[in-house]
Amino acid sequence: MAAIVATVAYLGLEARAVEVQVQLIPGLPAFNVVGLADKAVGESRERVRGAIAGMGLSLPPKRIAVNLSPADLPKEGSHFDLPIALALLAAMGVVDAEALADYVVVGELGLDARITASPGVLLAALHASEVGKGLVCPAAQGSEAAWAGEIEVIAAPDLLSLLNHFKGHGLLSPPTPGIAEYADHGPDLRQVKGQETAKRALEIAAAGAHNLLMVGPPGSGKSLMASCLPGILPPLDPAEALEVSMVQSVAGTLTGGRLTRTRPFRAPHHSASMAALTGGGVHPALGFALMHCRLQWGSSNCTGAINHSIWEG
Repeated sequence: MAAIVATVAYLGLEARAVEVQVQLIPGLPAFNVVGLADKAVGESRERVRGAIAGMGLSLPPKRIAVNLSPADLPKEGSHFDLPIALALLAAMGVVDAEALADYVVVGELGLDARITASPGVLLAALHASEVGKGLVCPAAQGSEAAWAGEIEVIAAPDLLSLLNHFKGHGLLSPPTPGIAEYADHGPDLRQVKGQETAKRALEIAAAGAHNLLMVGPPGSGKSLMASCLPGILPPLDPAEALEVSMVQSVAGTLTGGRLTRTRPFRAPHHSASMAALTGGGVHPALGFALMHCRLQWGSSNCTGAINHSIWEG
């Protein structure tokens, strides 16, 4: 019988369901991971082996086959460590496989069995909420996962405490959502002397969610006026804050599990390539401007929040 643990693979801002299937097969000892895994996932064999050894356990002298299903879906990232370890422990009989069936599991393992943070936990929590399951994640990201809604979140600091939780020996307390903080804006539009036409254009663009193109010689105030724009935009509403935080979560920039209510603003260099701005590639990745500025104008369909210097001259 194969032990199965649910996890996810990230494709842009989408979390796809993945099954981690582990089976112990008689034969010469080996540890193989299949299922279109990248190098980070392949290296999880050593992290899982080290984490289990850190708890005082040893792997059985058998062939350990790990399959990441569906096999044709690319698997990237270190968040597969924890589901592989739990599926292996379930196959060894250390933890009940049925107890793991109701959870989506993500997290990176250290050689000392610590469960460390990995990008995309908020996306995994939203996926778990959609499929009606709970979430197992690192303790450092429990407050981030708690924003997903009424789902059970188990945020464990290490593998041993997680096993004790499932055995009922030491229950982990549920995390609470991190309090969203307002970040300080940059320059204030009230401090700008003159530039009445430019300030009027900024106010109209902010009020109507319009794109804005600034053209002029260096030193005319384009960068200053653009940096003043976030100060006159309203805070993100809950839906926008969640979408911005999803982008930050998958990019690994969401700190402390706190959702931000401040509209993001970035100023890409004028030499940035189109691929760096818009993203894409064989394995879809977020571009610089899209990742940080997509919701600057308050509309998820508006992609006009690209630095004016790109179009300068």
